[in-house]
Amino acid sequence: MGDRRDFIGTLAGSVLLATAFPASAQVPGRIYRLGVLRPSGRALFDENIPRALGERGYVEGRNLIVERRYAEGRIERLMTLAGELVSAKVDAIVAVGSGAVRAAMGATSTIPIVMFGNFDPLSAGFVKTLGRPGGNVTGVLIAPNGTLAGKKLELLREAVPRASRIALLIPDDPSVGSQLEEIRKAGSPLGLALVVIEVRKGNYEEAFARLSAERPQALFVTSSTFFVRDRTRIIELAARYRLPAIYEWREHVADGGLMTYAPSLNALHRRVADYVGRIFEGADPAELPVEQPTKFELVINLRTARALGLALPQSLLLRADELIE
Repeated sequence: MGDRRDFIGTLAGSVLLATAFPASAQVPGRIYRLGVLRPSGRALFDENIPRALGERGYVEGRNLIVERRYAEGRIERLMTLAGELVSAKVDAIVAVGSGAVRAAMGATSTIPIVMFGNFDPLSAGFVKTLGRPGGNVTGVLIAPNGTLAGKKLELLREAVPRASRIALLIPDDPSVGSQLEEIRKAGSPLGLALVVIEVRKGNYEEAFARLSAERPQALFVTSSTFFVRDRTRIIELAARYRLPAIYEWREHVADGGLMTYAPSLNALHRRVADYVGRIFEGADPAELPVEQPTKFELVINLRTARALGLALPQSLLLRADELIE
């Protein structure tokens, strides 16, 4: 799943990309500056990107400086932080999440922005087309044609056929709106009652107390950088309240979550780093097609299923790409 062949650009013809990084065209003696803008705090992303760039010859502490700016959950700070990156004269900005992309775009129309996240860049107005973005923004999306929310809801219902009432855990972030719309659209024909529970100011205990009072039979943890950062706490609370749940990444399931349906997070990070490297080497973001993953994996934690007393349908188990014992 970590192979770059899992991804295609949306340039006309959907040309498959090579499976290894191209030879670097960096300028000898030059120091490159990369800005990273995130709505949450430091995470796996911040380790993977410099590591992948190092494979291209851009080594932090040698010829690469990474300017990291984290909003730590205070979304209103993103614009100020984006301005700091512009003042630092970075050569490119990696913006994680739609809020960070919008803030970066508000701060500069010339510095290349590599976006990463689970949103629709067309409806958000970030690019003109996926095949030819046309401005200073390009990047890598987590899912094509939406957020995978509808598909994940279907899988959760298949895992828990008795579930007629499902709780949706969402962050205190307005960018979650597209996911909610997609989930509601998918839930309507299934006859599901969907209960939205917002995590306020990072208080998961309070959110799960409200969630429990709604008596859902299953839990859908929406896509959010905050929920990746706080996945251990969320998984612990889901287990405490005995809620079968579907999450965003394989890492959630490896840490004890029940199931997920997603592309490879490490592969996505490598693609982001590849785009940064290509921009360092002179590529024009206006001509770099926005990439979307084409391969997704269903991963199920059987140990968690047993702990919940959940008998998963054989049809679902046979479709799983990985079963964690």
